Amino acid sequence: MQEDSVANKNAVQDDQYAQLTYGKGTGRMTRMPHCKTLVVDDGEGFRRFLCATLMETTECEIVGEASDGLQAVNQAEKLQPDLILLDLGLPTLNGIQAARRIRQLSPNAKILFVSQNSSPEIAQGALNVGAHGYLVKSDMTELTSAISTVLAGVQFISSRLK
Repeated sequence: MQEDSVANKNAVQDDQYAQLTYGKGTGRMTRMPHCKTLVVDDGEGFRRFLCATLMETTECEIVGEASDGLQAVNQAEKLQPDLILLDLGLPTLNGIQAARRIRQLSPNAKILFVSQNSSPEIAQGALNVGAHGYLVKSDMTELTSAISTVLAGVQFISSRLK
């Protein structure tokens, strides 16, 4: 009986921990705000991975998905998400072109590029079009931190690019 109580307490603590994230540079835990999120990647498997990760580790609600730049622009205008996870290498419109259009059609959306490209110059170019962050796909352990940072209005750059 006592073991069940301990197991339940641990499960509650694990669930609470999953809903919290470290505030950048504060050293204390802060709750991640709920946000409507659009996930854009031409790879269906990676898009599903991102959606599953967001649902498990954040307060993000997936309101839409897109597999190319033009779909991303249309979805952003229609859905007006709080956060857009955007790949660079997209068909139809690349991520940079899509971001330029999205900035005009959904100006309140925070754009976090999620890309395989680890070139500092490419990352800077992405940030120059109005993105709020740049996460290299090989640094996915930083996803929750990247989202929290961007939603707090602070620019995020993958650690490997610093």
